[in-house]
Amino acid sequence: MPTRRHVLEVLAAAAPLAACGPPSGPDPVAAWRNPGAGETDPRRWALAHAILAPNPHNRQPWLVDLPGRDEIVLHVDRTRLLPATDPPNRQIVLGCGAFLEVLAIAAAQRGLRADVTPWPQGEPQPVLDDRPVAHVRLAADASVRPDPLFAQILRRHTNRQPFDLKRPPAEAELAAITAAASAPLTAGSVTDAARRARLIAVGGEGFRIEGATTATHMESVRLMRIGREEIARHRDGIALEGPMIDGLAALGLMSHKTLADPKSFASRSGEDMWLKMLAATPAFVWLRGPDNGRATQLAAGRAYARMQLTATAQGLSLHPWSMTLQEFPEMAGPYRETQALLDASPAAPLQMLVRAGRAKPAGPAPRRGLAEHIRA
Repeated sequence: MPTRRHVLEVLAAAAPLAACGPPSGPDPVAAWRNPGAGETDPRRWALAHAILAPNPHNRQPWLVDLPGRDEIVLHVDRTRLLPATDPPNRQIVLGCGAFLEVLAIAAAQRGLRADVTPWPQGEPQPVLDDRPVAHVRLAADASVRPDPLFAQILRRHTNRQPFDLKRPPAEAELAAITAAASAPLTAGSVTDAARRARLIAVGGEGFRIEGATTATHMESVRLMRIGREEIARHRDGIALEGPMIDGLAALGLMSHKTLADPKSFASRSGEDMWLKMLAATPAFVWLRGPDNGRATQLAAGRAYARMQLTATAQGLSLHPWSMTLQEFPEMAGPYRETQALLDASPAAPLQMLVRAGRAKPAGPAPRRGLAEHIRA
């Protein structure tokens, strides 16, 4: 196992590694710069913003058809599902809901109303199939006004850092975030020490279970993009970047092989980092609906997009902590306890549990670009 001295040597090597210039291949964050520039079709302009929506494991599972002159049909790219950690595809549907909400916000900026029909051919159960997720028609409407949340789309980034425990979110700030979820969805926050500590403890247990379960652990490992070159090549997944990551990768201490071994230096260091991050959570925000149908899941994703944009407008960061809401068998115990702690039930479960707080600004996540999401 590497010693502290070895790690310090890697850090010392990080500066020259960081100075090696930009990675080859596509720019992984190009989609965040002036999205929709040059697009004459308002659908494509709105879609260029929609692909910046939050989504699980940054899978970006969105495929769209553009029939006619004002229609968008959203499908799921089933090659981008998460069968181990998300066997019923619930989290993928949440990501589709977030996509639709950002699309609607962007359309309003152009004076267009987005009429969304969810599941036009019926809700797929128990897993997703090739039926469309939603049909969208953009219609000119003089009553449509720009949504103030549009200004936050390019500033919204999921922040996976320890939050500042000395400056917790104010109750008014949390109330604004939870108010962004409209009926029939219900949202709330947790700031009291006892329940927050219990959610942190159960969340840590869920993190360990996911890491100790081969299928779920390896699903995440396969989606890790280590260093600038991998991130540029894939432009999706879980980006591991920075001078230290590049240095560890160069010395063979950080790779898919080492991360696959739960006892390796890389895995144990990662676990320590994530659990410290979880412990530095001054508040949680939660979201649930009246049932667990596909329409409710889609609405929850739309609500979460608004909640995160609202948080961004207030200088707050949100980070979904999804482990204990995952429905694979080994997670059953933490799943039940998390639902009970927040007065939810299997019939009307939590759709989101999210860390909330203040931290240094996070950078944008990689995106594959608009062309990758439009079917010929």
